[in-house]
Amino acid sequence: MKFALTSIAIRPLLALLLTLVAGAAQAGRVETLSVKNEAFTEAAEFRISLPASYDSQTDKRYVVLLDLHPRAANLLAGMEDWMSHNGDWPWLETIIVTAPDSNQGLGKLKQAAIEQGDGQLLDFIERALLPAIEAKYRSNGFKIMSGFTGNGGLVLYTLLNRPELFNAYLAASPVLGQDFAHVLQDAEPKLKAMASRLEHKPRFLQISTSDSDFEQGQLAPYAELEAKLKAFAPAGLKWQSKRFDGSYYMTQAVLATAHGIEFIFDDIHRVLAPDSAISQKGPEAIIRHYQQLSTDVYGFEVSPADSLIALGQSLKQSAPQQARVVYESGLASLPKSASLHFELGQLLGEQGDKQGARKELQLALANTDHPFWQKYYGDALAKIESGAAKE
Repeated sequence: MKFALTSIAIRPLLALLLTLVAGAAQAGRVETLSVKNEAFTEAAEFRISLPASYDSQTDKRYVVLLDLHPRAANLLAGMEDWMSHNGDWPWLETIIVTAPDSNQGLGKLKQAAIEQGDGQLLDFIERALLPAIEAKYRSNGFKIMSGFTGNGGLVLYTLLNRPELFNAYLAASPVLGQDFAHVLQDAEPKLKAMASRLEHKPRFLQISTSDSDFEQGQLAPYAELEAKLKAFAPAGLKWQSKRFDGSYYMTQAVLATAHGIEFIFDDIHRVLAPDSAISQKGPEAIIRHYQQLSTDVYGFEVSPADSLIALGQSLKQSAPQQARVVYESGLASLPKSASLHFELGQLLGEQGDKQGARKELQLALANTDHPFWQKYYGDALAKIESGAAKE
């Protein structure tokens, strides 16, 4: 079946409106996770910043982000709370894990990695820290590692040596000079060797820097790393380099986090245009695309609903029956999608099928617990029922 495409009509209300009825924001709670290691004289007390919905939505599972700088805790938790409170957009709600302010054992592992490329730090993360997080908290399996300056260099060291540990890596203003953690000398061979390790699950990488005074000494090694990524990064490594020239040095972590999060989750939030190569093949192709993202990229369900709706809306005027096929195909895969039920109900109402419209709008209402959408769908249902009563 061919689909005649018209200009895209985006869903009528922006996600920002949802906050108008959501009430005051409630940040999640903070607690400590004690992690032991044979190299430590005392356990390392990692700070865990839980997302706002963690205690109320007990069936929900979450992304995990690790940063080894203790001062990153408030920065990342605050940014996550702000950037996720519009319905996980653009930041999916995330459990933020940050290192203790001082732990001699952890400090020695970091020092050994920086000076010798020693793998004990990665052993600790892989065998102790991540299992402890998984055992206690409801993670969805998608993990991010972020770091600024020296910790940014350790992010790159982790990617090159254990790319499987995290799904995404954010290295802000990384320290690379003086053979830091052997990152530059190892980049070419380990990027080449990475191809087979990322065959079934791609990874994300963002590196960033600026022209601030404090970063001048790192610009040459940064350019060297960038050149090696261009030459040797495997297809399974989706990466980008960002320059935030003209901004202050201490602002880099903020800018890198915001841009990095948008980069990582762009395929989830960016709606496929109706005239895109995928959408032109019809609803089945859209559904397959999001199944592939769910299975091979993120490891959790990514919904095709918004892209199906965009395609359906583009067809409503020129090919309403094809629009109906789009919505019905989507509902065959997503029977509890309130938004797809609503769009199909609206279309049926415009075609004069009041009974079918009523049924779909009732299903839309039954499949949302958000007060804004309950009112929005309820008003649409009342309008249909009022029109039917007058006939």
